[in-house]
Amino acid sequence: MVFGVTLYVKAKNLLSGRMPDHMRKKFGWLWIWGGVVVILFIILFSIMPNVDSISQGPKIGLVEITGPIYSSQQAVKDLNYFKHRRDIDAIIIRLETPGGGVAASQEIFEKVKSMSSGDIPILASMGGVAASGGYYIAIGADSIMANPGTATGSIGVIMGYPVAATLLNKLGLEYETVKSGPYKDSGSTFRDVTDTDREYFQQLVDNLYQQFVRAIAEQREMTVLEVETLGNGKVYSGEQALEYGLIDMLGTLDDCIELAGKLAGSEETPQVIEPPRPRKGILSKILGESINLIPEIRSYPVPEYKLY
Repeated sequence: MVFGVTLYVKAKNLLSGRMPDHMRKKFGWLWIWGGVVVILFIILFSIMPNVDSISQGPKIGLVEITGPIYSSQQAVKDLNYFKHRRDIDAIIIRLETPGGGVAASQEIFEKVKSMSSGDIPILASMGGVAASGGYYIAIGADSIMANPGTATGSIGVIMGYPVAATLLNKLGLEYETVKSGPYKDSGSTFRDVTDTDREYFQQLVDNLYQQFVRAIAEQREMTVLEVETLGNGKVYSGEQALEYGLIDMLGTLDDCIELAGKLAGSEETPQVIEPPRPRKGILSKILGESINLIPEIRSYPVPEYKLY
């Protein structure tokens, strides 16, 4: 940008010197158009994604899933970005999550699974925590790599909600509900839990648990009984998960990147490519990261594939 402005200034100085009018106009416009072209090139270069076509090493797309999983939108968007790039040789999904929403975890898993049967390898790399919904996502990949101390597993479903009926009674408050059926207000914060409610929710949780179990059995080539034996809510270390057949190998993110390059058929140093992100100001970035650290609190029952 500075160079373009310099050209403009030179053009102005040139026009102010002693030169015939027709020559002054001719050279002046040349300088001005030259400056415009340079400025356009600078702008184009600044808005382009990473210029990585120069490197000869394999290009590894990196999708990061960090924190509780409340939505599948960003992860699926990132996966689709690399799916449509023809120069990507492999994809790594870096998991640093305790899990989260059932449907969100399933949607990301289905996307990973559909892409793992394609032409490029997809690997899952586990960080400090990749449990429950995070593990659900990982099983869709071609291979799973974890650190020896990674906290993973936690195969199961959990659902909880606050009950304030006793507190409201002490305060002398009542909450009237008009409903169309006996289960319509099950899980309400404003009334006591009944045995019927517990049986109803347990059936829901059991069904979602079996969905999780079947997915693991299919992807990890295990029997349902084997998965149910491990799927008691326990957290396993990376070493334990390897012993039980829940993952494929131990290693760091760097090890996973190196492996992805070799699976892509290259011995050269891989180049890690991240999906594009809109630029944010410092304040927006700090606030956004802070909000992500705050757990989502709901006053209604929602089953989740999460650590606890």
